[in-house]
Amino acid sequence: MSITPERRTALIGDYATATGDTGSPEVQVALLSERISNLTEHLKTHAKDFHSRRGLLMLVGRRRRLLDYLKAKNKARYETLIGRLSLRR
Repeated sequence: MSITPERRTALIGDYATATGDTGSPEVQVALLSERISNLTEHLKTHAKDFHSRRGLLMLVGRRRRLLDYLKAKNKARYETLIGRLSLRR
């Protein structure tokens, strides 16, 4: 269910805005999206795992808050990010 260190490094490399960047909203949203997709797959096979479902909802809320922050600060970066991650429409 967790992200492998190799996958984490690849995501950080793909979404970093500068070298050594691990804390920008783009990187955080990409990592959260990966964890959300992993948990979604887990819940498809373990439908009654309500503890993991709560964790999933918390991750979705955190991603939503980061996306709202990015949208308020820089609309172009927000639209680029949701396009790259295929999050909506």
